[in-house]
Amino acid sequence: MKTIFIKPKEIERKWHLIDAEGMVLGRLAVKVADLLRGKHKAIFTPNMEVGDYVIVINAEKAIVTGRKAKQKMYYHYSGYPGGLKSVNYAKMIAKKPTYPLEHAVKGMLPKGRLGRKLFNNVKIYAGSEHPHMSQRPVKVEMKTN
Repeated sequence: MKTIFIKPKEIERKWHLIDAEGMVLGRLAVKVADLLRGKHKAIFTPNMEVGDYVIVINAEKAIVTGRKAKQKMYYHYSGYPGGLKSVNYAKMIAKKPTYPLEHAVKGMLPKGRLGRKLFNNVKIYAGSEHPHMSQRPVKVEMKTN
């Protein structure tokens, strides 16, 4: 057995397009995180950026199951006493349509420098329009439920 070390110049990156309409938020975030990390490639290395670029459209139309629309909470703390703010999923989608998916994907990436670098490779849009047609993204088919 021989360990193969890949140089950053040798990594071939592709662009993937995922339509989030009607898809479950968590399952979608897992697929996006796997593509960003490069876990679908034979050259996957946990400490390197070997993943692909991902474009997610219709992020506001991703669904959550059960009563999560009212019960799932997002928290923000200002640092001051009494400064804990909480917003449920339904209000967050109305205010910032891409935030729940960004939050879910970011939570599934490694923490630290590598995770921040990988998160720059995902482009999330609320609607069906995106400015990345010149990269010729490949559409990724996923089951809706």
